[in-house]
Amino acid sequence: MHILTPNHVQLISACYPPSSALLTAGPDYSPNSQELSRLTYYAANRPGKISKLGNELERRAKTDSRKAAAGNTRARASLLITLAIFKAIAAECRRDLALLSPSLLSSVNTTLSALPTDLEIAARAATVFTAWTTYTDGLIIGGDQRVTEDYMSCLKHFARLCDVDLTDHETRNRTRLVGLAAFIGTVSSEALYHSQTYFQTQVQILMRAILPLLFQVDVVVLEQQLADIKEQPNSPILDEFRSRPMLERRAASIHVHIDGDQGPTSSDVANTALRATSTLLGHTNGIQASAVVKAALDTLDEKRRWDQVDHCRWLAEKWAEWTQYQYRYGIPTRLVECLAEGQDTPQPSAKHSTLAAMITTVFTSPTPLVNLSTSDIIASLISITLRRITLSPEDALLPALVECISSLGTHVYYADQIQDLAGELISRLVIVEANGLPGAVKANLEQARTQAVRCLLAGLLGLIHAADLHDAGIDPEDEKKAVGTAAALPAVAEPSRTSQEGHIRPSRRTKVTPETWQDTLSLLCDRDYAVRADYAKALVEYVETEIPKLGDKTDSDGVRRPRPVVEGPVRQASTINALLYGDSTTRFLNALHAYVYALATVAKLGLLSSSSSPERTTPAPTADGEEQAMSNGAKRGAPAMDRPSISFPPRSRRTSLVSRLLREAPAKLSVSAHVAAEFSDFGNILAVLTAVHEHLPVRSLLIGVPMLVALERATRVGNEEALDASTAPVLRSIKELVAKTWLVIGRVWSCSAVTGLAEKALSALPSAAPLPSLPDWQFGTLQPPQQPIPFPVDLEIRESLPDIDTDALVSAIAGSDYVQEATGLGLSDLLRRLDSAEWSADGAFRESMETKRRFDSFSGDNLSPLVKVAPTLMHAENLSMQSLARSGRAVGVTDLREALEGRSSMSNPNLVAGRVPSISTLDHTSSVFPEGFGKLTPTRSRPQQRVKPRPGEVKDVLNKLGIGKQNAGKANGGTVLKSSFQAIQKTQSRTNRTPPAFPPYTT
Repeated sequence: MHILTPNHVQLISACYPPSSALLTAGPDYSPNSQELSRLTYYAANRPGKISKLGNELERRAKTDSRKAAAGNTRARASLLITLAIFKAIAAECRRDLALLSPSLLSSVNTTLSALPTDLEIAARAATVFTAWTTYTDGLIIGGDQRVTEDYMSCLKHFARLCDVDLTDHETRNRTRLVGLAAFIGTVSSEALYHSQTYFQTQVQILMRAILPLLFQVDVVVLEQQLADIKEQPNSPILDEFRSRPMLERRAASIHVHIDGDQGPTSSDVANTALRATSTLLGHTNGIQASAVVKAALDTLDEKRRWDQVDHCRWLAEKWAEWTQYQYRYGIPTRLVECLAEGQDTPQPSAKHSTLAAMITTVFTSPTPLVNLSTSDIIASLISITLRRITLSPEDALLPALVECISSLGTHVYYADQIQDLAGELISRLVIVEANGLPGAVKANLEQARTQAVRCLLAGLLGLIHAADLHDAGIDPEDEKKAVGTAAALPAVAEPSRTSQEGHIRPSRRTKVTPETWQDTLSLLCDRDYAVRADYAKALVEYVETEIPKLGDKTDSDGVRRPRPVVEGPVRQASTINALLYGDSTTRFLNALHAYVYALATVAKLGLLSSSSSPERTTPAPTADGEEQAMSNGAKRGAPAMDRPSISFPPRSRRTSLVSRLLREAPAKLSVSAHVAAEFSDFGNILAVLTAVHEHLPVRSLLIGVPMLVALERATRVGNEEALDASTAPVLRSIKELVAKTWLVIGRVWSCSAVTGLAEKALSALPSAAPLPSLPDWQFGTLQPPQQPIPFPVDLEIRESLPDIDTDALVSAIAGSDYVQEATGLGLSDLLRRLDSAEWSADGAFRESMETKRRFDSFSGDNLSPLVKVAPTLMHAENLSMQSLARSGRAVGVTDLREALEGRSSMSNPNLVAGRVPSISTLDHTSSVFPEGFGKLTPTRSRPQQRVKPRPGEVKDVLNKLGIGKQNAGKANGGTVLKSSFQAIQKTQSRTNRTPPAFPPYTT
């Protein structure tokens, strides 16, 4: 009985040459072209037959694969033709490719499994696989379990080809290129990106195969191949992928060898691997890019490539560059997360140091990283740093972490970014300074605290410096190379913002405000010298480059000279008021000089004395009652550091501790006084005061001279007693400090009289070694801890030291025309202000904490008059002040109508007499008690009723409108409204002076 052969089988069989001609079909091993056209036409016009065609071809592929693996050459030739037929049908039936996908992927998987070492078979299978990835929509991945398994198995086979290691370099490179060609088709296909469930699995397979190939060549070769890719972005394999609609794409053919071609090199393999990686990251979104980085980091773990730091840094930078603009933030975020995962490792490994280097490289690269949460990044880096210090204060990873924190300043995307990051660092710095580092080993508590403060301080200074380089358009790597030459350049008053093109660029960020930095000033009196030395350098840098300089301008040589009139008298009066009656910089300088005086005179430094210190004494009672709690802890034998008071907020407690430290500063040193400061501390103080007077000359003169006078008077010892051997060098150092500071003041104000008196005072002192200078500093790095320089031991002084004539110095500087014109004060006022006998460190600190009554400028400050009465209404720290400050609405007829109707309390609570608006504590967690303890329960409020007007309310509104009795007598052109602002009163000493031809210097 004759059985008819199905039509689709006949069409497929006709595509093969006769059995006897199979061996001579090479080297192309292609099907009969005419019969193949009939077959593809049949499949395209009858989609229902595609599954049958696929099943028949799959059966032939499996049979031929099994025979070819056994050595049958005819079966091998037939298999090559079958794979070619698969590709032709996939190209013609791209609309219905899902019907052919199960058979196609199964055939490719079977072929690669049976013949893993046959390069020609692998190339033909990769061509079929690439055709499928070109035309598929990816919906079948994850939807059909069998197809998904075959697809994943094919990826693993191609990954094995990429990882092959043969002695024949040409064959090895060709084999790797075949696997990479299939992967290029994968990274450009919807099959990779459609299913989020299988994306991570696919990426892990790809990274394990591609990433090691990039580590087998030098970074220089990678740079050359990347430049070649940029010059020729259209690859013959990639140009038809994803750039066109699916129906218009053309699948690339993958060949093994053409006669006359030279064998591929390792550079060609690296070029293809770079194209695959850049294409992959160029098509991913934020989550997918993070998954790619995670797979790459896992591969580095498996292959143990962390010791190749240069390759890792280069790849990290290129990952961010290749990722789409809006998703680049995922690269450094994932790197920081990976670093945080290993923060508890007892000993840092090559992985940790390399990750930190990769993070720094990404942040310092010119590639923009929009949408990057810098606050979260810096919080994570700070936590990692502190955790490493708790494990070991000498952890080898700390310098790299400091560089990571500093590098964040390279990318500035909004004006207050550096201000916010600096505030985060300073808040952690203040906590560590006062409370130490919880979790550290008890034996290393003090060392851990010191190292934590130094790391945070170095990161803070590096952050600001990196932001300055960013504004100036300077490459951080070039700046590091120029560190040696920069030291030889003359200092200037303020860093210029000159880009590499030579033009001036305005700064795109706000400066770190003195209010934010002021919390760190107590580090100047830290009990550890390494902290004091580091902070002195940081403070000098802040004063020179960061602090606002309202009305304080000097020339490049440090001399303050008059300038032509550029602003009117209104601005001049406003500037004078800010200088005389205080602003944030003035309060900062008050606190600074208080700490300087304390550092030079107190016998014990630090906010809290260490429990192991032999000089520990019972601290003086404090005004807030904290002393009782601390003394009770001391009686029980507990360290003061471990028993902070829980009855007071942290800021109030810290303020109390600072006040106690400053109250211990003596007004006069005795002949046997003990000072905790080292000889090098006085050199650091001189550097700080020099920077202050050079860059803030006006306010430093008004605030700093009284401190210098008090400091010099503290060293005046009578002749009735001989000086102690340990006290004499201290007193001489203080006098040298005061004289050299006066020398700076005379030079800044171009006052020869002051300079002559200061030089005379210096020459009268006994000869000794000069005060040490500040050590060199490299920004963004953690320097070794500085060691203190002791006082010279060869100084033998048994009689009192000559006093400095501060009265003559004050008179000379007060008589300077420059000083009088800049300050707006006359001679008598300047003498009274500069030679104040009431100056004390504790008083100056209170001036820095209390907001003084200030005069308003003529132009107005757009603040409500209620702000002026707020201090009389509230004597305690209360958030209700904010509501008064925000109330800028004027009082009008509507307020009068509401007061008459009794609605004033509802519409404008600021008008109600005797009432102060406050913020409700309902549903707010207490800062003292733990969550859930004593929490208020929300209750439904009662309906508000119309309240009858009270006479006081109506009268108050009438007074605010200026209709009160105070205006009854003003009928002859008098003003209707009484001004609530105080007028600026000139001093009598300036009434007979001619107004200056130029105003004080303003910004």
